[in-house]
Amino acid sequence: MPDATTRVFVRLLPWTGPDGKPCFLAGDGTGYVSRMADRIEEEQLSSADDLIDEARQLLAARAWAPGELHLLAVELTASLADVRRVAKSRGGRLSALGPASVNT
Repeated sequence: MPDATTRVFVRLLPWTGPDGKPCFLAGDGTGYVSRMADRIEEEQLSSADDLIDEARQLLAARAWAPGELHLLAVELTASLADVRRVAKSRGGRLSALGPASVNT
């Protein structure tokens, strides 16, 4: 349990609950779930990088089937949703630290 000097932050997690609603974690950012969330965020960002490369290659070839474009759009949409969630989570944590922490 945090003592009076420990700052507690609320963090948007990089996954949703079974009903599709956002999941949050309250804590100091050093626990097991926080570390797991950090790893998943990094995997999501890495996956987005790979998907961007794949999309560039597919589009540069200019010889794709409609099914390929549809699958690419589906994958890009899912990845964009993940990256947006990571950005919102990280932005929220930066805001919680206050302006002095953001500028350093």
